[in-house]
Amino acid sequence: MRTPAFWGHGARSPWPTLLAPLGAVVASVTARRIARPGWRAPVPVICCGNVTVGGAGKTTLALDLASRLRARGVAVHVLLRGYGGSTRAAHSHRSPGPHRVAPGDPASLVGDEALLLAEVAPTWVGADRAASARSAVAAGAEILLLDDGLQNPTLIKDMSLLVVDGGSGFGNGHVLPAGPLREPVAAGAARCQAAVLIGADAIGAAAQLPDGLPVLRARLEQAPEVADLLGRRVLAFAGIARPEKFFDGLQRAGVTVEARRSFPDHHPYSMREIQDVLETAKRLQATPVTTPKDAARLTPELRAQVRVVGVRLVWDDDAAITRLLDATIGR
Repeated sequence: MRTPAFWGHGARSPWPTLLAPLGAVVASVTARRIARPGWRAPVPVICCGNVTVGGAGKTTLALDLASRLRARGVAVHVLLRGYGGSTRAAHSHRSPGPHRVAPGDPASLVGDEALLLAEVAPTWVGADRAASARSAVAAGAEILLLDDGLQNPTLIKDMSLLVVDGGSGFGNGHVLPAGPLREPVAAGAARCQAAVLIGADAIGAAAQLPDGLPVLRARLEQAPEVADLLGRRVLAFAGIARPEKFFDGLQRAGVTVEARRSFPDHHPYSMREIQDVLETAKRLQATPVTTPKDAARLTPELRAQVRVVGVRLVWDDDAAITRLLDATIGR
């Protein structure tokens, strides 16, 4: 589903005010759920979370941290719910419990984000983070990394990072369904050791964070494979939370974006939709380009007909995230 326009920062609409009482109920229920006691794992637990729905950049951050931890020789395992996939389907031919993502698992089973993370580190999907954590520890995990889960109380975190998209911030500042917040900003930030602000702070999101919370700044940069597209016309398509981030990133890298096609986040592409993209690209004499998350939802035959360009996280202060990881590993 696409997010309502009135969720955006500065949007003028009566809906946030009308829906605010429901938002207060959601915030109260969320607070009670978060207050439940969780399981303390025998290894450090890091959470990449946020207080908004949609893509703030949690998976990009998780990929970066997993790569850093692996480079240190630490056996990191990633835990996530597997959004866009079906853990019930995963259990239809296996014993009940968490599922470790395996080569060949389709996105319809485990979710597109899980497939990307599994390329970097062992990855587990399942709604019960504590159960996934136990399985990961039994499999040799020395540190657990959560992609999302800030509002999930089943597993105690040693370090939580609040991921904030600099372009969209906290939207209109209201809790669901009046706005995009899962819980009030102050409530979520109080459980975090630092915030990670990705991209230029276009709407003053940093000013809405509690005083004293460290803010680490980073930006998204197109992966090196974008160089192969310089001088070409492309048709860019994406089914992510904010497709314009992908489109604008290509243009900043010097790629000529002849046409754009936006789809909802985690969109399950039909053969007809992709064929239309390919035919339009051919008519425009353009190369069809998409994101790794979108490519994970395509069949191998269709994936071979499009170019895939990812992003990487570039830190303003690389030493700051290193110090946080050092402190967590030391625990």
